[in-house]
Amino acid sequence: MQRLYDLSAPAKLNLFLHITGRRADGYHLLQSVFMLIDWCDTLHVELRSDGLISREDLGAALPPEDLVLRAARALQAASGCSLGAHIGIEKRIPAEAGMGGGSSDAATTLLALNRLWQLNWPLARLLPIGLALGADVPFFLGGHNAWVEGIGDIMAPITLPPGNFLVAKPAAGLPTQAIFSDPALKRDSDTAILSGFSASPFGFGRNDLQRVAQRLCPGVTQALDWLVSLGLSGRMTGSGSAVFAHLDQPLQVESVPASIQTRVCSNLGVHPLAGWASA
Repeated sequence: MQRLYDLSAPAKLNLFLHITGRRADGYHLLQSVFMLIDWCDTLHVELRSDGLISREDLGAALPPEDLVLRAARALQAASGCSLGAHIGIEKRIPAEAGMGGGSSDAATTLLALNRLWQLNWPLARLLPIGLALGADVPFFLGGHNAWVEGIGDIMAPITLPPGNFLVAKPAAGLPTQAIFSDPALKRDSDTAILSGFSASPFGFGRNDLQRVAQRLCPGVTQALDWLVSLGLSGRMTGSGSAVFAHLDQPLQVESVPASIQTRVCSNLGVHPLAGWASA
């Protein structure tokens, strides 16, 4: 096995996001459902025998030290593997969108190199490496839609009905830290229960970060207003700036503001690489 091509790194949507409190160390307590969607980056990984880790941007240019390189080097260091890899990335998921693109790329990198380097590590050995890279990486490693609690570290797999979603990403992005540090952020939402969510999975709750995000980034409001103009009820995903709406039926979109990137997505039952690391 010398190469692994056309590996998917799917994005996620937060169907809701409630902030229920804040710990003494400043970390926020939250509840959410993370849902995989078919808006994906694609990775191509080739074995290098010289131990070097290299990256090739096949689409949009990435920062010099992105999560893919960090993930590869972290796994190499943790395993003591003398092999390297050349990783090509076709980047499609927008950045600073609240869709987890960078974290998903990192998870796919870990799963791919675990196989390419024939480490055969179980998922339990990959998860701590993923968590050190970013809070969302363990979700993508786990491979299932999930009910999420704590500081984002407590996840339970859930099954969701099939659905289609119109996702709209304004040109501007949002830095997560700016939202979570804002004094106006609502931090006292009531605790939700899974049965309440299950009764209306695509209409449950809200995103507690949205009001602050709209003040910081007018593009979020513009994207939400555009969804309203289509007769849809939208909300922001994660810490934004992308917004989305569930589609009950096919929708004909005739015009899109030039500053908004849009895509109709379907949810995924499992990650395309689910099972690449044993439980």
